[in-house]
Amino acid sequence: MSTISAKMVKELRERTGAGMMDCKEALTQCDGDIKKSIEFLRKKGLATAKKRAGRATSAGVIHSYIHMGGKIGVLVEVNCETDFVAKNEDFQTFAKNVAMHIAATNPVSVRPEEVPEEILAKEKEIYKAQANELGKPPQVAEKIAEGKLQKFFKENCLLTQPYVRDPNLTVADVLNELIGKIGENITIKRFVRYQLGEE
Repeated sequence: MSTISAKMVKELRERTGAGMMDCKEALTQCDGDIKKSIEFLRKKGLATAKKRAGRATSAGVIHSYIHMGGKIGVLVEVNCETDFVAKNEDFQTFAKNVAMHIAATNPVSVRPEEVPEEILAKEKEIYKAQANELGKPPQVAEKIAEGKLQKFFKENCLLTQPYVRDPNLTVADVLNELIGKIGENITIKRFVRYQLGEE
């Protein structure tokens, strides 16, 4: 069993933003292995997020972000359970970073189930046509279209997109880490993105 030094706790804290006691527990559980400790904290955040998922989120902020000399603007609503958390620095930073992420990636919706029906139908039609071009039978074309649709969700829905500040994580991973750290249910409710000259 390796001894957990204050330096190790400090390093893990800087890398994850988790509390001192959580970092110490993670390092103890993972025998001082920083990489495993980060994973441990991530899983703990996910477990907390699942526990809190049903709780009402009636507080929060609407964050705005204007990019590129006023050519792109984003408004995003991020909800939490209490006003106390809404004023929390980590929560505010998360809302700001999500607004910047939306400006950069232009997602279609927050979640896959919220993609507008007309966009879904159009995408599916394109994928089926591509499969038919390759001479695939209808049932295979359907499977190919379904696979491509999953990829479309991953790239175009906010929560499943790779996070611009750390592409190894999705926006949902970052959200779950914040829920684990703060201990309240947090949701990204909606957003709107404007780009100059776009209809």
